[in-house]
Amino acid sequence: MDRNEGVDWAALIGDPRFQALHRRKSRFLWGLMVLSVLYYFLLPIGAAYYQSLFRIRVWGVVNIGLLFALSEFVLAWWVALWYARKAGRDFDQLAAQIATDFTMPDRS
Repeated sequence: MDRNEGVDWAALIGDPRFQALHRRKSRFLWGLMVLSVLYYFLLPIGAAYYQSLFRIRVWGVVNIGLLFALSEFVLAWWVALWYARKAGRDFDQLAAQIATDFTMPDRS
């Protein structure tokens, strides 16, 4: 049986706890997205307007621009880990508590 088959979706969506959870999760995700997009666009802005800074060599052929570009991978992993931790600690537990209240008993 599908786990979602016995859920009263209309009641769940109307529940104030679900709506509060949705607002909190949306606000958190929008914050992560804004951070990621701003950081992503710093690379082309820096490459266009701060070329002298991006050309500074750090080690051999590795320069600030290359390090900054590679740091975007680090940020992506950091965002993923931050979200996974926050979701596991807060969002998923609240969603499970709410879902148990709206799961209809099995009628077999």
